[in-house]
Amino acid sequence: METTTVGVDTKWWNGGKSPFNVEYGKLMMWYFLMSDSFTFGAFLIAYGTVRFSSNGWPNPNEVFKSYPGAGEATNAPLVFVSIMTFILIVSSVTMVLAVHAGHERNKKKVVTYLIWTILGGLAFLSCQAWEWNHLHHEGAWWGRNPFANSDGTGSSTNFTNFFFTITGFHGFHVLSGVVINIVMLIMTLLDTFEKKGHYLMIEKAGLYWHFVDLVWVFVFTCFYLL
Repeated sequence: METTTVGVDTKWWNGGKSPFNVEYGKLMMWYFLMSDSFTFGAFLIAYGTVRFSSNGWPNPNEVFKSYPGAGEATNAPLVFVSIMTFILIVSSVTMVLAVHAGHERNKKKVVTYLIWTILGGLAFLSCQAWEWNHLHHEGAWWGRNPFANSDGTGSSTNFTNFFFTITGFHGFHVLSGVVINIVMLIMTLLDTFEKKGHYLMIEKAGLYWHFVDLVWVFVFTCFYLL
């Protein structure tokens, strides 16, 4: 006996489409990114509230003025973090190219651009690891803040607590993105997407990677510019 569901249109489900005429997996990725953006937003709003309600705050030009190989005499404010930002932006471009190559079913280009994206993510994480290590050697860590306020008065640990928490949380997302892209690379090399007949998974990975890059713009602005 054949059963039917009255009043329910199942065409969108059977075709892998959401009610918004978007591929179901892509819609779920957007939902995840929206929820994740709320978490980052909460962190940054909390940081901004504490930052602008405090009487003093460390000068980022004094805190972030070092780069690898410069020794103790370095005085190049924001140069190193600008390089980090440039690396992440370039990796976002290569991710766009990987997605575009996937639309064209060009496996060779997908592999090439995914490799460049992965290398960019690893380079960014290496830069962040160096920065954390350098700040740690200067005495900065959770619960420790060796940097004075801009007016010379003693600074609280709010600055370092927020810095390591938020940049660490973002760094975890970059690491997760690198792992996802490595999985995408392996699946591409194994012809998984060729057998499926599409590269939609590359596009979903691309959405995540662009989100990570976009969040860094806000982190960069809050900690290194304000």
